Amino acid sequence: MLRRTFLVGGLTVSGGFLLGLPVRSALAGNDTASKGGEIGFFVEVKPDNTVIIGVAQPEIGQGVRTSMPMLVAEELDVEWSNVTVRQMPLGIVKTADGYTWKYGSQGAGGSTAVTDNWDFLREVGATARQMLVAVAASRWEVEPGACHTEPGEVVCNRLGTRVRYSDLAQDAAKLPVPSEKPPFKAAADYHIIGKPAGVVDIRDIVTGKARFGIDTEVPGMHYAVIQRSPYLDGAVKSFDDSEARKVPGVVDVFKIDGPGPGEPYLILASGVAVVATSTWAALQGRKVLEIDWDKGPHQNESTESFWRQAKELLSGQGQVVRDDGDLDAALAQASKVVTARYEIPFVNHAPMEPQNCFVHVEEGKATVIAPTQSPSGANRAVASVTGLPRENIEVQMTRVGGGFGRRLTNDYVAEAAMISQKIGAPVKLQWSREDDVRHDFYRPSGLHELKAGLDDAGKVTAWTQRLASAGKYYRRPNVAQEDQYKPELYIDDFPAQVIGNLRTEWFEVQSGMPRGSWRAPAHTANAFVVQSFLDEIAHASGQDPLQLRLDLYGQSRDLPYGQHGGPTYNPWRLSRLLKHVADRVDYTAERPQGRAVGIAAHFTFGGYAAHAVEVEVSGAGELNIKKIVAAVDCGIAVNPLGVEAQLEGGTIDGLSTALNLEITVENGRVVQSNFHNYRIARMSQIPAALETHILPYGDKPTGMGEMGLPSIAPALTNAIYNACGVRIRKLPLRDQLKKALA
Repeated sequence: MLRRTFLVGGLTVSGGFLLGLPVRSALAGNDTASKGGEIGFFVEVKPDNTVIIGVAQPEIGQGVRTSMPMLVAEELDVEWSNVTVRQMPLGIVKTADGYTWKYGSQGAGGSTAVTDNWDFLREVGATARQMLVAVAASRWEVEPGACHTEPGEVVCNRLGTRVRYSDLAQDAAKLPVPSEKPPFKAAADYHIIGKPAGVVDIRDIVTGKARFGIDTEVPGMHYAVIQRSPYLDGAVKSFDDSEARKVPGVVDVFKIDGPGPGEPYLILASGVAVVATSTWAALQGRKVLEIDWDKGPHQNESTESFWRQAKELLSGQGQVVRDDGDLDAALAQASKVVTARYEIPFVNHAPMEPQNCFVHVEEGKATVIAPTQSPSGANRAVASVTGLPRENIEVQMTRVGGGFGRRLTNDYVAEAAMISQKIGAPVKLQWSREDDVRHDFYRPSGLHELKAGLDDAGKVTAWTQRLASAGKYYRRPNVAQEDQYKPELYIDDFPAQVIGNLRTEWFEVQSGMPRGSWRAPAHTANAFVVQSFLDEIAHASGQDPLQLRLDLYGQSRDLPYGQHGGPTYNPWRLSRLLKHVADRVDYTAERPQGRAVGIAAHFTFGGYAAHAVEVEVSGAGELNIKKIVAAVDCGIAVNPLGVEAQLEGGTIDGLSTALNLEITVENGRVVQSNFHNYRIARMSQIPAALETHILPYGDKPTGMGEMGLPSIAPALTNAIYNACGVRIRKLPLRDQLKKALA
């Protein structure tokens, strides 16, 4: 397909220049026909010479509403202060072959937005600039090459003249889109990319004007809550709503049927919905419901039974995921063998904004206003509930008060659609914090068993990792059994391709716990396991943990990487980061007893990060985190302020999780309910000395949302061991130190 079919120019009703770029198949996502189509990403030059730039991805706190328009603005060559950003709704178009997307892929997850759109958005800006230059050159009767741009203007030095973009806009809108791809700026000429930029709507956020999903208010709207089954795969046997209907403001109460045990899910759980004229009334009505629950098939499941099952599985043979060299022979010949087991718990996403969604199902159409990471998934969910054509379902995206992978699943959207269709009116469904903690798609829990063989010189010659876990692919009907391991053990992750004799093996633990994507998915668990085990190997063989890593990472080279973040990765880039954080934390300095440093690094979704942590542990087991140094290599940092914020936020989130967080189960029910027993880290647990560093590399950015989290936990626990000799092999830390040192 010729490039001219992708670019569409035009004139706005106000006389401005509009340039759109419809989706290309590479950006479209898996559920689209990707046949091209209507106006997409656009830049609009207004008559007052200001510019509106559209952004299609949802803003979940990762900064895309700022960073992605920066790409367009740079190549367009305008002043960033003259740019306004417009959030695009879901752009869905019906075609003869299915569906395509006006604005390209519009999801937010996996740190892909900036990477996938790096060339795409710069081309939009560069093409618009090229067309504006063409108009100016024609007016001045010179070649376009005699002209150049300065922010918001076309300039001809030969003639000593210049003209604003706005004065060229109407004529530019009449031009055909150039058939040749315009040249991009040299990086040395950037005045927006790579320069710190504040969040475009930060004033609205701090003054309370920003609208999140929970802020949605529409005339005539009803409010709803659901009392969901507290039991895994439980169901409503019967209920008495007589008292609930007496609550002032309650207008309806009815049952919501969830999936049966083992069935694919649209919503997460069965329950009883209460609809009212206010959220408060709905909550009060829910309080007085009397429900008799069918406890379902998992009523005897517990955290204890989960770990018992995992240990039993590891005594047998699992699914071999990767098998390089001759592991058994290498272990038999090893001078030293090191083994360890590590436990990773279920954890909750705990976004600050609980799940919520507005849906209005009408005759032949529906409107959705939702804080979602997957607007196309929201559209699909409503279509599944209502039977409406997908092109008749409008999805508007609000700013999202935290996602972390939870809002990739649109069960709450489906619930809201069910309720709106049932009552025949617009409705906002609101989850409470308790709803959010007890009904989640949790990060998978798993038991990791590792073994390494070393030769006489201390070189690691053999490595095996065996994992028993309940996988992320929860009830996915189109995933083959032999592929269930894929989101749990990334087969190309370090030390694959670095240690010649290597085997990874997976065992499936049966559990009724819903599972899903949780910030960097398996990297959070595997980084803790692998980076902790490297320290164990170093100490067991009398080696320095940093030098051991540097030797393993080796020289700069690109290794094949078939998982998300590939197609290659370069372990040497981790060495560069480790040496930097080690230097910043003064790794080799003498420290008093009870005080020490730990390090760790990890490759995640195309980016590289490392942490160094300095801790102090008292004789009674009191932990004091003195300093954290975090460094990231994410290619070009489009917005350094945004990168720093993501690195700092990921570090704190990872630290909070390592210190405190665990979801447990008793008698088929989640135990935790709110922040009193699911304790997000308090300010007192976060050190004042938290440094962030950006080490640019190459000429293309990677994503940033996931990078700062995986390596903080092992850096912390490695530091603890170095300080007091207590090896942490089970997360969260909680009171393990006090018990060990009592």
